[in-house]
Amino acid sequence: MIDIWTEKYRPKNLSEIVGQEENVRKLKSFVERRELPHLIFAGPAGIGKTSAALALAMELFGQDWKQNILELNASNERGIDVIRENVKDFARIMASNELGFKIIFLDEADQLTPEAQAALRRTMEVYSSTTRFIFSCNYSSQIIPPIQSRTVVMRFRPVKPEEMVKRLRFISDQEKLTIDNESLMSIAEASEGDMRRALNVLQSVKASGNSGAMNIFEIQGMANKEAFRKLAAASLAGLFNDAREMLDKMLIEEGLSGIDIVRGIHSAIRKENMPAKQKIQVIMALGDAEFRLVEGSSDNIQLDAMIARICYIGQEIN
Repeated sequence: MIDIWTEKYRPKNLSEIVGQEENVRKLKSFVERRELPHLIFAGPAGIGKTSAALALAMELFGQDWKQNILELNASNERGIDVIRENVKDFARIMASNELGFKIIFLDEADQLTPEAQAALRRTMEVYSSTTRFIFSCNYSSQIIPPIQSRTVVMRFRPVKPEEMVKRLRFISDQEKLTIDNESLMSIAEASEGDMRRALNVLQSVKASGNSGAMNIFEIQGMANKEAFRKLAAASLAGLFNDAREMLDKMLIEEGLSGIDIVRGIHSAIRKENMPAKQKIQVIMALGDAEFRLVEGSSDNIQLDAMIARICYIGQEIN
């Protein structure tokens, strides 16, 4: 049976959580005092919010942690009935542990309907002596103010590449995977702070037996960053046909979406040393293109228009 590395190497205690030192320090202080307020964990996907909640429960309750935490994914169970039934039923049961409280962990809580959140607020009030709530969400602004005012908001940040590489190296050694630091850094940079995504790529690298940079980009479903840099350079030089050929290769041969290409060029442009006015105009062009693509416009037409506009910007500045 093949283990999924994201679960196999999920932190078993707070000290194993990567890249969230300040939040880990606060959570450890709660464990030491044997007290816990209601919490909101806010931040992007894959950076340790769920792992932090589960590790916190393990340190508070020890071997009996599974009996003292109810974990629900609010994106699947987002209606008011879930609050009235699952949550309320668990909350009203008296805690059998020495701390005197249990934990209800609501993952993706920003997907709960406003009605469900309103019902949840009342449940928090009634059962505050026996139940602590931990909300995990991408955007804390999507949680209604009455709930926010009853919680401590902890913001989780994307994991820094150097911290991610250190963890990936540890896992590689555990799995007897031979991979150089440059490839690990490629995984970390392409994962954009998402530790879960990085682990999935690392496991795919071992399965493929190829740890080269090109293979890593293919696994990620991305073009090489150098390809985006060349595309941006050709566009700024006014070489529309050359840029169009590069686009076709990305779209057809590499299977990238229009959004992938816009974001890849954006990443390349931000790192380019170029006149400020030119950079501003190109980024505005990229923003317009992404908006139209998200709204459902044709990839080919919008990407052609974007490249044409960047060509014009390059010629205008030059």
